[in-house]
Amino acid sequence: MSAGHLSTPRRWGRGCRRRLVMTRDSNFKKVVRRHAAATGQRYTEALTDLEGLGSRMHHEPVAERLLAHLRDRYGIDPVAATKVSVHKTYVFRIDRNDGDPWIARAFPPARPRASVEGDAAILRFLERHDFPAERLAVDDAVSDFDGSTVLVTRFVEGDHLPGGAEKFAIMGDLLGRLHALPLDESVSRAGGASGEDPSREGAPRQDLLAGLAFLDAVDTKVAAADRERFERLRDQVRSADDGHGLPEGLLHGNLLHAPDHALIGDQGPVAINWKASGRGPRLADFAYLIWGTGDWSPTRLTNEECVDAAVNAYRRHVEPTDEELDRLEAVMYVRTLYLVCFSYRRALTNGVTFDEWSFIEPPEYYRSTAAATRAAFRRS
Repeated sequence: MSAGHLSTPRRWGRGCRRRLVMTRDSNFKKVVRRHAAATGQRYTEALTDLEGLGSRMHHEPVAERLLAHLRDRYGIDPVAATKVSVHKTYVFRIDRNDGDPWIARAFPPARPRASVEGDAAILRFLERHDFPAERLAVDDAVSDFDGSTVLVTRFVEGDHLPGGAEKFAIMGDLLGRLHALPLDESVSRAGGASGEDPSREGAPRQDLLAGLAFLDAVDTKVAAADRERFERLRDQVRSADDGHGLPEGLLHGNLLHAPDHALIGDQGPVAINWKASGRGPRLADFAYLIWGTGDWSPTRLTNEECVDAAVNAYRRHVEPTDEELDRLEAVMYVRTLYLVCFSYRRALTNGVTFDEWSFIEPPEYYRSTAAATRAAFRRS
């Protein structure tokens, strides 16, 4: 066969690949335009929102450099920096020769210093009100390091919360005490969203916008067989109740976590990790806690004992309004939709099967748990 015969299929192959790339590019541009329309962004903003997700969320500082920074900045003698979380690769326990250990959070560079200063301001506010939270390690607890911002707090020595109803009584009490605090100008920022994407910190609505970005970022990877369910999920995120207009308080934003963002220390329960904290609809905090009370069996049943424990502890400090109770079921979906979308993106990005629908299913669980919660509050 002559060289001429061989060249023809190669040219066809390159052309085919070009057409495939152009098709993918064209499809992604449509996704970006749709994302811009849904979020009120310009096209370039929406493009950055989708393309920069991974880099904004992931950060893995070099432990040795962090130790050197803390040594130079604070004049301490740190000897080891140990990661304390599988998921938060920027959080370290700092062991010292000259004192008790610290926690150092070297946040992703995309998180502005002003946000970290906001964390510190809230921790100072909580200390002034003697609320059981982690404390700043030093007065000047925020510093710049390798393009990111570091917050240092005292390490909290403690055990995980007990299980069952006791756990929800502890967290219900913590949230009730927190939401009842009288607010001042030092805690003026909006809070309640998870904020794993630093561009989506703030009120609970930011969780829904982040969820939409997680989905749209992998839209072109969705298999045809999964398209209908993907679109239903996207519509559910867009129409979810974010709690806007409901009574506000200081939110923790993520008390119910795995493991929980609370420990049992020498003096009792202590809440940790205040990155998501700020002013917002107090129902967002409580609704997420109530969602977590359920029996995690395959059938996902309401656990009325855990619901009652959370309600009885919370109402010692806060009595929800009728509107809050009426909107409870809808607001329970805010953080859980976020979790589904986060996991959906991670699964498609890594080429694995997505099977975490249990965060938002079955809907009967949401209805029955919200009903049990309303009944518990309305009992005299």
